[in-house]
Order: sequence, then C-alpha cells, then structure tokens
Amino acid sequence: MKKYFRRVSTRASQVMGSPYSFVIAVLVILVWWITGPIFRYSDTWQLMINTGTTIVTFLMVFLIQNTQNRDTKAVQIKLDELVRSAKGARNSLVNIEEVEDSELDRIQEEFKALREHYEQKLQKIQELRQKKMTK
Repeated sequence: MKKYFRRVSTRASQVMGSPYSFVIAVLVILVWWITGPIFRYSDTWQLMINTGTTIVTFLMVFLIQNTQNRDTKAVQIKLDELVRSAKGARNSLVNIEEVEDSELDRIQEEFKALREHYEQKLQKIQELRQKKMTK
C-alpha cells in the first residue's frame, strides 16, 4: 500500500504542480463564472464550486503533506551524510531533527555565540588592515 501511495502521490504532485493544471483550474473557474447567469446565481450553482474546491483542497492537503515529508526526509539524510563526512564537524548533529526543542534552542544559541565571536574577530582584522593601509 505504501509503495502504491508513494507512486500515486508523486505522480499526482507532479501533475497538480504543472502549469497545465493551473490553466485547467482557471478554466473551470471561468466556466463556473460564465454559467452563473444561466443558473441565475442559484445556491446550487454556488454549492457546486464550493463543494468541488473543498474536496480538491482536502485531498491536496494530504498529497502536499506526503510530498513534504518525503522531501524533508531526503534533505535530512543528505545533510546527515554531509555532517558525518566533514572533518571537524560534530557528528552529534546527525539526526538533530529528532531532539527536543529545548536542545535545539541551546544549540542555536551556541551557533549564535560562535557567529558573534567570528564577526568580532573579522572586524578586528579589517580594522588592522585599514590601519596598515593608512600608514
């Protein structure tokens, strides 16, 4: 079932994300709009577009979520491989997406402090270069 759903959802997301699908959606809206006077803008006429768009939206939420989950998993695996293979990188960052939010906040603060430290060093180097150039 998972394999079939993956194939169907991948293909459906490719089709639904194409320019042709957008054009078809616009045409459906135009046809609905043009038929308004024919159906005297009745409740049924309005219900048709509301029901159709609700159904499509409901199904697309699951399709988009599935595609997003797969993409995120693939990106995380690639990032884990880069971290694992880079010399000097902390292998503890592999699978970091699975740690608690408080741990993520702590690590983010650590990187912020590192960035500020290196920005200060860079500023000092630039100041020294400027002093050398003015002499």
